[in-house]
Amino acid sequence: MSRKPASTSAETAADGVSAPDMPAARSQTAKLADFMCFTIYSANLAYSRVYKPVLEQLGVTYPQYITIIALWEEDRQTVKSLSEKLFLEPSTMTPMLQRLEAMGYVTRARDDEDERSVRVSLTEAGRQLRERGLGFGELTVKASGLPPDEFRVLQRAVARLRDNLREAAK
Repeated sequence: MSRKPASTSAETAADGVSAPDMPAARSQTAKLADFMCFTIYSANLAYSRVYKPVLEQLGVTYPQYITIIALWEEDRQTVKSLSEKLFLEPSTMTPMLQRLEAMGYVTRARDDEDERSVRVSLTEAGRQLRERGLGFGELTVKASGLPPDEFRVLQRAVARLRDNLREAAK
């Protein structure tokens, strides 16, 4: 005896979203462009292409750049708190921070209150690097083709999506 699917009228879209108002045949013809995960992934690649000349001009990688930004927002962070804020593994952070320290942008020192923790601080050169990169945000807004207010709305929506997905993955 064969078993019918629970629902033939509801479609399961490419990212696993049930969409009752879509025809059942659609699930058989889902295209790459229908995958939300691919849209986010490919947008990230496109964003990286726009950012590449900026980062080359600054002489840093994207993870190094966002580390500088995070330290500018809140200096003397622990490696653990930085890795959580940047969604990077601590094992990824350590070699990157060593490179930033060798470049003269950060200093690392054991926490006075907890020797197991390492605190990271921006140097004056690190602050200047951040200042040099400030105007480049306008470049990405312009490259997006979106009005600035729509860009900010999209940014908040993507951040909410990221947070919801992280929570669901716990």
